[in-house]
Amino acid sequence: MFIYPPAKKLELSGNTIHIWRANLKLPPPQIETLSKTLSSDEIERANQFYFEKDKHNFIVARATLRKILSLYLNLEPSQLKFTYSERGKPTLSIPTSILFNLSHSQDLALYAITKVNSIGIDLEYIRPMNDAKSLAKRFFSAQEYKFISQLLPQQQQETFFKIWTCKEAYLKATGEGLAGGLEKVEVSTTPDQPIHFLSINENAKEASGWYLHQFVPEPNYIAAVVVAGKVEKLSFWQI
Repeated sequence: MFIYPPAKKLELSGNTIHIWRANLKLPPPQIETLSKTLSSDEIERANQFYFEKDKHNFIVARATLRKILSLYLNLEPSQLKFTYSERGKPTLSIPTSILFNLSHSQDLALYAITKVNSIGIDLEYIRPMNDAKSLAKRFFSAQEYKFISQLLPQQQQETFFKIWTCKEAYLKATGEGLAGGLEKVEVSTTPDQPIHFLSINENAKEASGWYLHQFVPEPNYIAAVVVAGKVEKLSFWQI
């Protein structure tokens, strides 16, 4: 699915999404080099992490974001500046039609780049969990909870993460984050159909205005990308 991009400058057409995959587990000298492309506020955020692994993952994830965006903007990664929404969603501070979002879990990161409209991406490592059913009851709709309750324990956790990534990707696209309410976004749980939004705020028409695509970037991971409007093509790149 993921391939290395061509050497020339990448172009985004109007209704395209580019999804990038990156490995965050790098040797210390490479992490040190990448850290030099970050801004002072990013370095400050990195230093707030208690565990060294979390600090390193943040540095690599943000430096990689800069590197990817530089491929489209013809700027050095260190030249990029970001502004942040009230809930922390980053956007480029320079005039550009490029929109993006990122997510990382364990040692993997994903980046979604587009010109279509507001975009969100979420990545989750499918880890063992004993409370999938109780979490679904707390955060999901009654129909979603009912569906998960009828599954075997192993299926419960996989299905939980499938639904969760769709909901969180949507809330990241709107900029609301988890405070926006996972239960307000209802996802189809019909086994023989592609996953899609049934309703948002109990409104099926509102749900139909969002594009949703779910995929497996690596074994034991699940991801979803969501964008407002229509999408004609997805490209998957490795960095």
